[in-house]
Amino acid sequence: MSKILITGAHGQLGTELCHLLDEKGIAYDAFVSKELDITNQEQVKAKFAELKPAVVFHCAAYTAVDKAEDEDRDLNWQVNENGTKNVAEAAQAIGATLVYISTDYVFDGTNEDEYQVDASTNPKNEYGKAKLAGEEAVKSIMDRYYIIRTSWVFGKYGKNFVYTMLRLAKTHDHLTVVDDQVGRPTWTRTLAEFMLYAIDNQIPYGTYQLSNDDSCTWYEFAREILKNENVEVSPVTSAEYPQKAYRPRHSIMSLDKVKATGFEVPTWQEALGRFMDEIGEDK
Repeated sequence: MSKILITGAHGQLGTELCHLLDEKGIAYDAFVSKELDITNQEQVKAKFAELKPAVVFHCAAYTAVDKAEDEDRDLNWQVNENGTKNVAEAAQAIGATLVYISTDYVFDGTNEDEYQVDASTNPKNEYGKAKLAGEEAVKSIMDRYYIIRTSWVFGKYGKNFVYTMLRLAKTHDHLTVVDDQVGRPTWTRTLAEFMLYAIDNQIPYGTYQLSNDDSCTWYEFAREILKNENVEVSPVTSAEYPQKAYRPRHSIMSLDKVKATGFEVPTWQEALGRFMDEIGEDK
């Protein structure tokens, strides 16, 4: 494979991607924010010019959705819009292909059907607005790019809903989880594998949507996570669990475009089962 550069290498997805590349014996350069500040235009430009990667996996992002509404609003925009613009400009200058990770939060969640790739966007929180601005920057700057929207991400490396549920189950005998938000969980392994698949198979450039197959509510997701734990899980409404940032109520993104490339998408239940086996072996 061509020379690779990864931003956000210590994040949940970046770490997974690095491990996948290590398994395959593929060389890469990976950077954390202290080593490569994507909000520093000159630093990004210089690093890309020095290394001249053919492929840039842009995994760096600001993801604290609730903090993005107020206390970290500026940081959210600096990283997710301005940082992405800097990465795109530097990648375009050296003729690289850019893979940018976006979110289902670019949609408002009012569509009862699946969101197609070309559906109208209408983000309702600051995080979604900034990530959409990042998408638009990539489209306007890059010749060769993949925008991959994902949702409900969980994985081995970092904080996520699965780890939160398992931790709470150790100290509580009863948990309540929202049951009126529907979406698709995404295992970082599946996402990382598709990122490599897109490059390896030179699929058409453009926007894709990748999560694990099937859908569920957060409550149903929690029930599956905790099915072997001695804890009761009860459903509640979003109104009973208020959060600062708006969450889409029905954000099921179509996987048809990804499936048409020949990539096999496991169900979220299959992905969760493999993930639980993996972390169980590490105990």
